[in-house]
Amino acid sequence: MPPKSCDIPDLRPPYDYGHKAPARRRRREMTPNLGLMINNLHSAKMENILPDKMYPQLSKAFISRVSYYTKYLARNTYAQQHVHVGYKTIHDEPGPTQQTRMSNDIFRPEVLKTIEEEIDKYSKDLTDLSLKIHDHPEIKYEERYAHDLLTAYMESQGFEVTRHYLDLETAWKATFTHGNGGRVLGVNSEMDALPGIGHACGHNLIATVGVGISLAVRAALIKHNVSGKICLLGTPAEEGGGGKVILIERGGYKNMDVCLMAHPAAGNPRTAKLGSSQASQELSVEYQGHPAHASAAPWEGQNALDAAFIAYGSISALRQQVKPTHRIHGIVEGRDWAANVIPDYAKMTWVTRAPTAKETEALTKRVVKCLEAAALATETKATIKHSIFYYNLTQNTVLVREFTDVAAKRYGIDASSGIEGAIGASTDFLSPRYILIIPTQPNGGNHTARFTESARTKEAHDITFTITKILALVGFRVLDDELFFKEVHASFKQTMKITGDTSL
Repeated sequence: MPPKSCDIPDLRPPYDYGHKAPARRRRREMTPNLGLMINNLHSAKMENILPDKMYPQLSKAFISRVSYYTKYLARNTYAQQHVHVGYKTIHDEPGPTQQTRMSNDIFRPEVLKTIEEEIDKYSKDLTDLSLKIHDHPEIKYEERYAHDLLTAYMESQGFEVTRHYLDLETAWKATFTHGNGGRVLGVNSEMDALPGIGHACGHNLIATVGVGISLAVRAALIKHNVSGKICLLGTPAEEGGGGKVILIERGGYKNMDVCLMAHPAAGNPRTAKLGSSQASQELSVEYQGHPAHASAAPWEGQNALDAAFIAYGSISALRQQVKPTHRIHGIVEGRDWAANVIPDYAKMTWVTRAPTAKETEALTKRVVKCLEAAALATETKATIKHSIFYYNLTQNTVLVREFTDVAAKRYGIDASSGIEGAIGASTDFLSPRYILIIPTQPNGGNHTARFTESARTKEAHDITFTITKILALVGFRVLDDELFFKEVHASFKQTMKITGDTSL
């Protein structure tokens, strides 16, 4: 509804620029009225009310300038704002750092109601899918059971399904289109588990989020008659296999306007994390030596295990000289070892991580020098191989703002970004990724057996469905709200400019 007449700012003298009051006084007294006017114009836009119907006493040129400021303010909240009215400049107070919308209302609450009803309706199905995947863990590129389970379900729900997508055996795609034209919302469902400890990163929940978002947004598009397309990808091998990197290289994400997903983690109840993730590089080294009798003729051997221990010691020493935000971790493996034989083979796998790709590349070079030096010291041969590089994830500030807003206002969830919301791990996903906090046992964070247990609890699924509802509304707004999408795209372009990344 339009504002009441008493809410319309009084622009009569001394607030009118034609008045002869001192310029400083005019600026000071007009500023709060402009703020109220901007708020009203923004609210009017949300209700599809033309600005000139609200303020018939003002010229179209004046309203046009203030309307432009409304859009400008929505994109600029950290620096002092400027409004140009006529030939005068009026300074307004900085906006809040976490919310830039002028309205305190959630976007289209009737759509959120549709989304909530849909998720609640399918909650049993979603839980069943999650538990089946959880209880049948499959490591990277072996997610055949999850592939078949999820594709069959999405097909039963009327989605167009492509199995073994882009020649990846366990990748898949499910799409739904409503209306003509419109934008494309991408969603990810991860499926892979960890060796030995199963779904200790909760990818069964991630699969559920992807399916839930797709079902909820489909219902909202149909009921509220909004054109758009949903593209749900089943993405294999996040745990070290770079499945999404391969899908990106093969064009799997090419036509998406936005792609969303969520990932479970341990933390404080009723919170979510929205920070960036680290870039990472996995590399392996194989040391080849020469066997010998460890007692009778050890001088005849070249000890590959010694090379591995020297490399490990060198990297342990290196850790003291790197930044607190950098990480280096690895393991040693062998083959046919015996205490009375000089080992002729040893393998190490290392992972380097840092906040940016540039830092990770520099750190990896230092690790490689340690590996090479160990081979030189033991006269063994080192074969070093680099796996797929994971770039650091940078969040889209506009999508984060929307997620934070809905999470807090509707569900009382505190979503933190920046350093306090930083994601300490790495991912092969380069689009917005939201961390949902599930209840866990003490010392039971990600990649532990205790987290595997937590990822199948009712409490974990309850919070997963809540996050699914939030993301579904965020995704729907991308499809429905042209101005919002332009802000999202502008934020993306700005991030690319800051990071110097022109590849996307």
